[in-house]
Amino acid sequence: MGKIRVLLADDHALVRQGTRELLEREGDIAVVAEAGDGEEAVRLACSHRPDVVIMDVAMPTLNGIEATRQIKAQYPTVAVLVLSAYDDDQYVFALLEAGAAGYVLKDVHASELIKAVRAVHGGESILHPAIARKVLDRFAKGGGEARQRAADELTPRELEVLKLAAKGMTNQQIGRELVISVRTVQVHLSNIFGKMGVGSRTEAVLYGLREGWLALEDTA
Repeated sequence: MGKIRVLLADDHALVRQGTRELLEREGDIAVVAEAGDGEEAVRLACSHRPDVVIMDVAMPTLNGIEATRQIKAQYPTVAVLVLSAYDDDQYVFALLEAGAAGYVLKDVHASELIKAVRAVHGGESILHPAIARKVLDRFAKGGGEARQRAADELTPRELEVLKLAAKGMTNQQIGRELVISVRTVQVHLSNIFGKMGVGSRTEAVLYGLREGWLALEDTA
């Protein structure tokens, strides 16, 4: 297994330096590039093809929302992890709709940031519980017709995996629940992502909620 290749995007050099030093203490993470503004983040994402982009919100020339949108449009499998000082609804929803896989605040503990990088790289979702609740309330809708479309698009097992992912279960927990291997869970998630045209668990759950494939009771 190669290292998780990370691009840092933040307009504060000191923040980038501290984050780089923190991440590179870990044997499985390598920072491949740093961007000081949104345009540079998009350009470096194109040239370096990182696994994970750690993205700030407020940056010059191009903000984190638009930079995320452009990166995800070109490279949907790149996981964008937002690291921000802002938890305002307008930023949270805009970034998630742009394709961010996770959202953590800058007062997060070092070990939590490292865990978040590994999680989004593995296709898992990292959202603060309060943010997750807002997301569900904002996007959830339902209906029999939408559920039928989901059944037409996804296999029964894929739909089971998606529902368990929506509950916040890890790949290991989903595997135990369905009595399948973690590798099989990853294959199902990859198939789900491909059918939806998304690159992360967060995007898949949001897609399911927006389309009515999932309802609030599926996330409880």
